[in-house]
Amino acid sequence: MSLTIYHLKTCDTCRKAIKSLQATGHDIILIDVRADGMSENILQDLIKTQGWEVMLNRRSTTWRGLDESDKENITPESALSLMSRHPTLIKRPVIMSADKVTIGWSKDSQALWG
Repeated sequence: MSLTIYHLKTCDTCRKAIKSLQATGHDIILIDVRADGMSENILQDLIKTQGWEVMLNRRSTTWRGLDESDKENITPESALSLMSRHPTLIKRPVIMSADKVTIGWSKDSQALWG
């Protein structure tokens, strides 16, 4: 199965996920969100299907560095804008196949792709 993984090359969780998925024989296309970004169309679709709350990484250093006004009253539109401007705010890894998507590397994600 071919998978597209949106990741950060410096993210330990992403590296673990990639290593595990390669070990199970998946064909992987890697896209670094910092270097390559994520298209706004894909980001919009993910916000619609997964929810901005799932997509927005509020534990990141980038989140902590934002102005309080950017963190208040988040809407799907403002979340899209923030994640477009600051790709490190996208929770990762985002793993996509032709018919499935997971956000993060939880036990459920590991079971689904394993």
